[in-house]
Amino acid sequence: MHFSASRAVGLAAAAGVAGLAYASVVELRWFALRRAEVPVLPPGHRPLTVLHLSDLHLTPHQLRKQDWLRDLARLEPDLVVDTGDNLAHQDSVPFLVNALGDLLGVPGVFVFGSNDYFAPTTRNPVRYLLPDDGRRVTHTPPLPWRDLRDELERHGWTDLTNRRATLTIRGTRIAFAGVDDPHLEYDDLAAVAGPADQDADVRLGVAHAPYLRVLDQMAADGYDAILAGHTHGGQLCLPGKGALVTNCDLDPARAKGLHRHPADAPPGTPGSAWLHVSAGLGTSPYAPVRFCCRPEATLLTLTPRPAESTGFSGAGGVG
Repeated sequence: MHFSASRAVGLAAAAGVAGLAYASVVELRWFALRRAEVPVLPPGHRPLTVLHLSDLHLTPHQLRKQDWLRDLARLEPDLVVDTGDNLAHQDSVPFLVNALGDLLGVPGVFVFGSNDYFAPTTRNPVRYLLPDDGRRVTHTPPLPWRDLRDELERHGWTDLTNRRATLTIRGTRIAFAGVDDPHLEYDDLAAVAGPADQDADVRLGVAHAPYLRVLDQMAADGYDAILAGHTHGGQLCLPGKGALVTNCDLDPARAKGLHRHPADAPPGTPGSAWLHVSAGLGTSPYAPVRFCCRPEATLLTLTPRPAESTGFSGAGGVG
């Protein structure tokens, strides 16, 4: 059977329209809860659950996302880690606080991303498929990130913006190091550099964007796992291939999910860490599409390391 060229073009156009409709209507709101185990606790230790939230890009009218986020409290996590890009509108803060709901009664830590600081703006969506060109959107109106910080701190969450901190949760002592957004080059690695706390039961690094300079230092300093977001998991992915870009210098193969850093380092290798990158729950309001990359939150279960693992492996900062 032969098709005319015009009919082939028509079918291709129809497929493109259908794909765009699916990406902008169905998958954009098809929220997923991922689960993963991370063996970073001392042998014999009781597991802890960590809810990793990232890249909500929340606007007041996104009621379905707010309801889904509020329902996550049923998981009863031991810790919440928020890796930024929470806001996408000047009026989002009270809606976000309401959506977090009972999660704000759980111990939490947070850092911010560029979309907590600056309002989103119209961008060519094709740029999401191109390598990072170094341009940053910092000329738009500021978002109320200070109000968000104050609300999160008022509920007891810890700001890790270029800071180290320690929390004890259910008898487990957790040492944290966090940096401000590396995508904007706001990260102050010197402020958190140095060997991680060897007296802690587990050591976690936190950043919005998983740039290699941040991952390298945190891994070398002895952090057992690093949590980040920013990539949107690639946002527009290909079936069977996955992400094409990450909007940073992380390789696309690690655009989302649990991996090692460096990528080829087996568990227990000195100067290496687990890396969890969240694909996040949202997108810019000006690029509201996802394809083969559902919006997500992740419940990480921290479990004991194998008995032969040595635990702390830090050898000081890099550079």
